Amino acid sequence: MSLEEYKGVFIFAQQVDNEISSIALELLGKARNLAESLDEKKVTAVLIGSDVKNLTGVLAEYGADRVIVVDDPALKDYRTEPYTHALASVVNEFKPEILLVGATAIGRDLGPRVSSRVHTGLTADCTSLEIGDFPLVAVPGQEDKQKHKQLLMTRPAFGGNTIATIACPDFRPQMATVRPGVMQKIEPKKGAEAEVVEYNPGFEENNCYTKILEIVKAVSDVADISEAKILVSGGRGVGSAENFKILDDLAEALHGTVSCSRAVVDSGWKPKDLQVGQTGKTVRPHVYFAIGISGAIQHVAGMEESDIIVAINKDENAPIFDVADYGVVGDLNKIVPLLTKKIQEAIANK
Repeated sequence: MSLEEYKGVFIFAQQVDNEISSIALELLGKARNLAESLDEKKVTAVLIGSDVKNLTGVLAEYGADRVIVVDDPALKDYRTEPYTHALASVVNEFKPEILLVGATAIGRDLGPRVSSRVHTGLTADCTSLEIGDFPLVAVPGQEDKQKHKQLLMTRPAFGGNTIATIACPDFRPQMATVRPGVMQKIEPKKGAEAEVVEYNPGFEENNCYTKILEIVKAVSDVADISEAKILVSGGRGVGSAENFKILDDLAEALHGTVSCSRAVVDSGWKPKDLQVGQTGKTVRPHVYFAIGISGAIQHVAGMEESDIIVAINKDENAPIFDVADYGVVGDLNKIVPLLTKKIQEAIANK
């Protein structure tokens, strides 16, 4: 493999039902940042589907300089084999240095298969990406073997108990799946245009093609915490599932959403869809209330980018106060209802 042939930062622009998924826009923002670090001029989005050419404008507004469109009836709905063939063919034809895929249900199925097919590595479920040297610290006497401008991919490991930084210095493209909600979208540039390249490697059905007999769309009654502007998050310190009622009341007064820590999910008090942290979801609300949450590093990693963090905990030495903008030491059973009452009164007096 000649590494010099591989240039540019590519992202897989996931679309479902002819609508660009939010993760694709987040990846474009990070791709722009990585491209600047590599002195690359172009960020490329790979758009795969059927009758999806109308979506190129959205990708251009969010930072794509070029959109490679693989448009074919075989790609109408996501299926592993045709999508793998499409994306792997793009890699072999256009030779990206970096390829980012969202760590969604689709991306977690697609990414590993593409990496295997093009004979490269993949780091899954990344929470941080940057360009740097590998090894991070040169081995004494072997400084000449340190490789520069490598994609350093950071992800939680061992159940979130440690953080690993991984590189792929000897193969290309450098591939990563990225957890939704971790990267930030750039401000869209209305009317921006991108170079559109139509590419079709051809599709011949084989015994790996599945047939979709029926599509059933489940409607979840659990809020998407990654989209919430105000989160009222509870931890083990709340005490019980029933006691989350006081958090529900506060969230209702603020027009916010309730979320929780891993300990709460492990105790069976709340569903995993509401979990914040390295093994849950990464969130960036305007205001994050951490109530009865000690502040373990695994949890903090999922919410530390919140605009304002308010912590309520009876332990004045809890690590959560190290990242909080405002902290209240005391009994949450007294503080939270009083806070809710004051907010309700303020709204009523408006």
